[in-house]
Amino acid sequence: MGPCRVERPSWSLHVPKVLPPELRRRMDESDDELFYEYPRFVVHIDEHAIADVGHIYERLLPKKGEILDLMSSWRSHLPLTLEPKRVVGLGLNRAEMADNPALSDIVIHNVNRQPRLPFDDASFDGAVMTVSVQYLIHPIEIFAETARVLRPGGPFIVTFSNRMFPAKAIALWQAASEPQRTEIVRSYFAETGTFERIELIDRSWRAGVPSDPIWALFGYKKTP
Repeated sequence: MGPCRVERPSWSLHVPKVLPPELRRRMDESDDELFYEYPRFVVHIDEHAIADVGHIYERLLPKKGEILDLMSSWRSHLPLTLEPKRVVGLGLNRAEMADNPALSDIVIHNVNRQPRLPFDDASFDGAVMTVSVQYLIHPIEIFAETARVLRPGGPFIVTFSNRMFPAKAIALWQAASEPQRTEIVRSYFAETGTFERIELIDRSWRAGVPSDPIWALFGYKKTP
């Protein structure tokens, strides 16, 4: 897949705090537990994109911290240089997460069925969501919950590409252009009212290096 460049978002898109049914509709409305029942030991982005994700996490996550990997799978792409104290993977497939060498703990939890995260307030120093944001049917609730379980100043980093399981991606995401998707995720952060310094890293274009595009939106939990 060739490189591409996108214009910087205007940050003008507004997403309602509760997505109406027509925006969160999916082609496959069956239980997510059934869709993800069988492990898929595959990576969903190429090696250059994986390296980009790792560099972003290395730059933004605190070293030796407690990290939450939301919608986790068999790889977290967290660089060893972070030396995390603990990494908790929250996802739907136990076999995939059991094979993930980065994870200290595994939590089976369907965020689409129950947006409330099963953690105490201020439990983590940072959180990541890797190429999964397109599957959220209650995105702003999940972003708000992520802020709740972060310690003040903790970063939440959402990385995504143009790859997806179309059957499970919400209609809002599928109908949007790539620049619009960065605006959508930025709006998820902004609508919670709990994040500050919301920024974009655009790795959708590399001179002469064909690769899957990567975008990262991140923000920091507001300090009191």
